[in-house]
Amino acid sequence: MANEYYSLTVAGLQRQLPICPLNDKLSIAGFIMFSDVELTIACAEELLKKCPEADYIVTAESKGIPLAYEMSRQSGIPYLLARKSVKLYMRAPIHETVKSITTANEQTLYLDGQDAEKMKGKRVLIVDDVISTGESLRTLEHLVNSAEGKIVGRATVLAEGDSADRDDIIFLEKLPLFTSDGTPIE
Repeated sequence: MANEYYSLTVAGLQRQLPICPLNDKLSIAGFIMFSDVELTIACAEELLKKCPEADYIVTAESKGIPLAYEMSRQSGIPYLLARKSVKLYMRAPIHETVKSITTANEQTLYLDGQDAEKMKGKRVLIVDDVISTGESLRTLEHLVNSAEGKIVGRATVLAEGDSADRDDIIFLEKLPLFTSDGTPIE
């Protein structure tokens, strides 16, 4: 592989992202916020500057959890979590199915019925770490709409590939896709 890492500067911090093959022709840069507290804090701060007012932050049970938590901590806006499975505490959960670029199989996301009730008529900000195909985002939108929440924004640290051309998401940096040898696709 020609390029094993992609150098990214986001929220004033530079990181080396490993290039990971997705299939025989396409690779992606692995962006992981877990355990990178400095990056999570900085990205949350910068995203909050760009986001509209909201009553709730919603994210999927994924790598976006630390970001949603930190945005919640900094802003005082409660965050709600769409889970990958029904938990014992959930009452009347609602659900949607997603096929994400970074997961092999379809997944179903579940939102506790009590959390859905909280969102009814409220301003909701959807948050994720990276938006690529937009499938996870669409699934969260369906959950929020099912709960009768009002989506006021869709925020992400990185917009991957064509997602950076969308005008309905708030993001900090563009992340290119890569050929199988690690060359950025512009």
